[in-house]
Amino acid sequence: MNKALSYLSIARKAGRAELGEEPVAAVTREGKSALVLVASDASDHTWRRAQSFIAHSAQPCIRLHATKAEMGAAVGRGELAIAAITDAPLALALAMADDPPNPAAVAALESKAARSRQRAREAKAHERNKRAGKKK
Repeated sequence: MNKALSYLSIARKAGRAELGEEPVAAVTREGKSALVLVASDASDHTWRRAQSFIAHSAQPCIRLHATKAEMGAAVGRGELAIAAITDAPLALALAMADDPPNPAAVAALESKAARSRQRAREAKAHERNKRAGKKK
């Protein structure tokens, strides 16, 4: 299994992946998708559907260098043509691990991942400040 598929497997196990056309459509409509993945041997119709899901948004979509069977095996299914990763740092790691990486997707995800890390730091600081305020 290649590294990108390992990240897809981790995302599924962590609950950070939506698998299949309908769940991917729903999560992209809500704007919660960080990255949409399409298998290399998926039909042109599937590719066009994925493109329509992300139209007018900043969500990148890439053709993963893996077949439907390989993507399916990574997530415990027979075949998988389309998936969405909802965690920006994980999506960035996956996009960078794809061989060769998609430069446009990596660039878009780097800024998303940085914003995500900043929000996590701010939330942690906020919780720390709340706890400090209760102790007084």
